Amino acid sequence: MPTTFKSLLRKFLIWKYKHISERQFVYILSILVGFLAGIGTVTLKNLTYYIRYFFSLYIFQDYQSTLYFILPIIGLLLVYIIKQTWLKKHIGHGISSTLYAISKLNGIIPRYNIYASLITAPLTAGFGGSVGLQGPAVSVGAALGSNAAQLFHMNTKTRMLLIGCAAAGAMASMFKAPIAAIVFAIEIFSLDIAFTSLVPLLLASVSAVVTSYLFTGTDVLLRFELTDKFEVNDIAFYALLGLVTAFASVYFSKVFFSITNFFKQFESRAVRLLIGGLAIGTMLYFIPPLYGEGYGIMNNLLKGDHLAAIGTTPFDLDLSNIWIVIGLLLGISVFKAIAMTTTFGAGGVGGVFIPTLVMGSALGNAFAKIINNIGLDFHVSESNFTLIGMTGLMAGVLHAPLTAIFLIAEITGGYELFVPLMIVSAISFSITKYYVSHSIYTLKLAERGELMTHDKDKNVLMVLDIDKVIETNFIILKPEMKLGEILKNAVAKSSRNHFPVVNDNHEFLGVIRLDDIRHMMFDSDLYDKVDAASLMHADAGIIDYDKDNMNVIMDKFKSSGAWNLPVTKDGKYFGYISRSKLLTAYRQQLINFTQ
Repeated sequence: MPTTFKSLLRKFLIWKYKHISERQFVYILSILVGFLAGIGTVTLKNLTYYIRYFFSLYIFQDYQSTLYFILPIIGLLLVYIIKQTWLKKHIGHGISSTLYAISKLNGIIPRYNIYASLITAPLTAGFGGSVGLQGPAVSVGAALGSNAAQLFHMNTKTRMLLIGCAAAGAMASMFKAPIAAIVFAIEIFSLDIAFTSLVPLLLASVSAVVTSYLFTGTDVLLRFELTDKFEVNDIAFYALLGLVTAFASVYFSKVFFSITNFFKQFESRAVRLLIGGLAIGTMLYFIPPLYGEGYGIMNNLLKGDHLAAIGTTPFDLDLSNIWIVIGLLLGISVFKAIAMTTTFGAGGVGGVFIPTLVMGSALGNAFAKIINNIGLDFHVSESNFTLIGMTGLMAGVLHAPLTAIFLIAEITGGYELFVPLMIVSAISFSITKYYVSHSIYTLKLAERGELMTHDKDKNVLMVLDIDKVIETNFIILKPEMKLGEILKNAVAKSSRNHFPVVNDNHEFLGVIRLDDIRHMMFDSDLYDKVDAASLMHADAGIIDYDKDNMNVIMDKFKSSGAWNLPVTKDGKYFGYISRSKLLTAYRQQLINFTQ
């Protein structure tokens, strides 16, 4: 950072301290972060659009079928080259990486995250990778929010709030849905529902939406006009759609984790690129609607044009046969999750949010067409079921039922469909939650105990730094040491009342406490007869530095009743944690959380 800039920043911070309250400055920063998140999202969308527009020019029109196979591979290859030669850093899934930064990095996100997704995500999606841009938009916005907070020396709590503001801003800018954006930030990032949190979220969301309007006008990604009102007689069908989207959500999640684990067995990124690139190219060649994000599918289905949604295929199919159309729509639903995850496995950068909506729209539309054509004289609104199918998949896959309800309600411009939205969302979420305990965003974090939730107690424990509560200034004993040597070189020189015993490999063997030897300390006849091995005993429990999180550590103190527990690292003795120091650190962190 240049010296002149540092000097100006220091003067500004001094002026801010004297003239602006902390709360007012947070409000100002939330507006700034919303604006930056809006700019980042608009940039992502425009870069992707121009890449896609270039390949739709007339010079490529005679080669579209071939391009469906080649372009995704080229895009993935470009991303691979950028990662290997320039970035040389891992680019995680936007929302998962942001959640990890909140829970384990105190909201500190590296600066390279600002431009990493901004470059690689448009290349992935623009060249046809079957991913969305919402995740990268959140990643870019969160990095901007975190670095803005660091620049102005904001505390950890404020950094986390500004990251939530950035996420809300990215969502608001992407869909022009500010209310759903606030719900999204609260539901996904587990932000406190308090006045002090809601006002910054509101300001960031509005700032991002206004920014989006300034740069892209009033055009929206999902265009829908409600023409068919909600009919009470359709409730049973909506409930059945909820069941269908629930099991589709379970399928989506299982496919995601299975394919992700498949690609993990290949250590070489080049091998992943080769396998994944060929697989995604083949899928897109035979199922062109899987190309890119998929807004064309959703918008065409919403306006009732399923032929435009399906587009041209290499197969000679009779698309006037409605059952062939239904089969193709179901095929899009089945393969969207596979195509998306394969794109990730091959090294592509993108998001899960939009593919979820695409799958839900195709499934909802196919479901309505089946009802309307089974010959039982039923008729439901295909556009409404298309829209509400999105809700079901979003609620199930992302475990975000409120976001699903409010996003779709805002897109429709009213709340005419609020009842079916709630029915489908509730059914889909509750059933999916039973079979898949955590969403795609949060499962790995939850398994490692690194997931922020609305449980403040767990959140406080999660952000505690184990290194700050471990004490290492204990005198270490060897098992062959005699009592006299223990008294002279350990007890007499230490203010501690317990002494760890380790072997030559520094492995923890046991502990000797002052109470264990107090009765023989003045019996000189025992000084050369009794050794540490005969005096030591097992501790009440052992903390594994590499495996145990703070929740587990607290449980070990509770179950053992001990005031001090030893810590091992890589199988070696590392230090001790005392209950008193742990509780003091917990209390301080709780104060930080609730201020």
